Amino acid sequence: MLEDLDLNLLTISSARAAVGERQTTATGLVEKFYSKIEAEDRQPGQVNAYLTLTRDRALEQAEKIDAIVDRGDPLPPLGGVPLAIKDVIITRGVRTTAGSKILGKYIPPYDCTAVSRLEQAGAIILGKLNCDEFAMGSSNENSAWGPVRNPRDLARVPGGSSGGSAATVAAGTAVAALGSDTGGSIRQPAAFCGVVGLMPTYGRVSRYGLIAFGSSLDHIGPLTKSAKDEAILLRHLAGHDPMDSTSSHLPVPDYEQGIGKPVRGLRIGVPKEYFPEEMDAEVRRSVEAGIELLAKSGCEIKPISLPNTRYAIPAYYVVATAEASSNLARFDGVRYGYRSPNAKTLSEMYRRSRDEGFGPEVKRRIMLGTYALSAGYYDAYYLKAQKVRTLIAGDFTETFKDVDAVVTPTTPTPAFKLGEKSDDPLAMYLADIFTVTASLAGIPGVSVPCGESKSGLPIGMQILGRYFEEGTVLRLAHALEHARAAASA
Repeated sequence: MLEDLDLNLLTISSARAAVGERQTTATGLVEKFYSKIEAEDRQPGQVNAYLTLTRDRALEQAEKIDAIVDRGDPLPPLGGVPLAIKDVIITRGVRTTAGSKILGKYIPPYDCTAVSRLEQAGAIILGKLNCDEFAMGSSNENSAWGPVRNPRDLARVPGGSSGGSAATVAAGTAVAALGSDTGGSIRQPAAFCGVVGLMPTYGRVSRYGLIAFGSSLDHIGPLTKSAKDEAILLRHLAGHDPMDSTSSHLPVPDYEQGIGKPVRGLRIGVPKEYFPEEMDAEVRRSVEAGIELLAKSGCEIKPISLPNTRYAIPAYYVVATAEASSNLARFDGVRYGYRSPNAKTLSEMYRRSRDEGFGPEVKRRIMLGTYALSAGYYDAYYLKAQKVRTLIAGDFTETFKDVDAVVTPTTPTPAFKLGEKSDDPLAMYLADIFTVTASLAGIPGVSVPCGESKSGLPIGMQILGRYFEEGTVLRLAHALEHARAAASA
């Protein structure tokens, strides 16, 4: 019965089964989620993950699913499963803000491919989720609509920029969520909130309908309660899209079918550069415990080196800000988005619209990127950063000749307090120090919980794989989940 369903424990499979086996209707399940959202997310001082609720759209989809069940027809693979979408992902007829005042009233005329594919598979979209403005941030404190709070400790950040997506899954106000990852923005918040977050290989999931930050770095990916749920969602998200020239033509495997295969014999590389002496002791202990569980599951653990890792943060912040400067030039007050009412000339309209519409972090990155691309500095900064990017990708290519996956911490510390790093941009940028390398290389990576701090804060392990081998990293994540569950039983 509906009243017996614990939304905090609901998975994709159990939600679909509850609807298909008539324990509840899809409509009843949606209404129960909305009641939880209103009670636990939308009030002052609460999580603040949802920016816009799509109640009419959700109920219309739920009625279609209920009609399928009433007719006795086969339920779609995601039939009746309530999901939520990061607000940098376009949704037709639904306000999409990218966490920015400059898009505060923007209503898109089309759907992102990822959203269309999920709804075609029967999923129900509950609403749009808060995020750092234009996905620029590591703490979800840069949104024009206020910060998201970590459900595990409301005084702490959920991570960014997909903090709303991670917090929603952790709080149980959606079964799963879509986020975007440019330098760690799915994996880092997944670690901070204690959920699973996957960044697929660049090109595995279409970016059509994703508001661009750094076009050569942006990925769409799912955040879920388990590796199995990641596998289910990725099966429906992945695949070539004629609307995205960077999407891959490679066939999409059945990730769910392969996830339970034994991991015995898989070779796991552990890079020394990701375990510096000064790293947080609780993070080190939890990740090393996770590695030991994989070893007990039959994996071969091999020490490795990724020597160009130390250049990743400066290279990433040159490439990402340069691409952001170019992408955000379109927001000029002319075609769509915010237009300053105080301007009297065309040039003043450009200046005032961007000054009043963008927040401080977005302005900082636009200025950094514009400088890096300017005459006389392009070769010294942007071109050199791209060369370093090639070296970092080469490190992984060589490493994957000897190992099947690489395991690292996801973050250098557990979730930090709200406001703790707001006045120190460099300290904030270093929160992504373990995730940007995979982003620069374009390889897949997943963050999976591997422990907790003494104060109960989640700690995540990052598993990186070869290009288009999401199945391998999800297999290992699934194996770790089962090993941890067995160890604590």
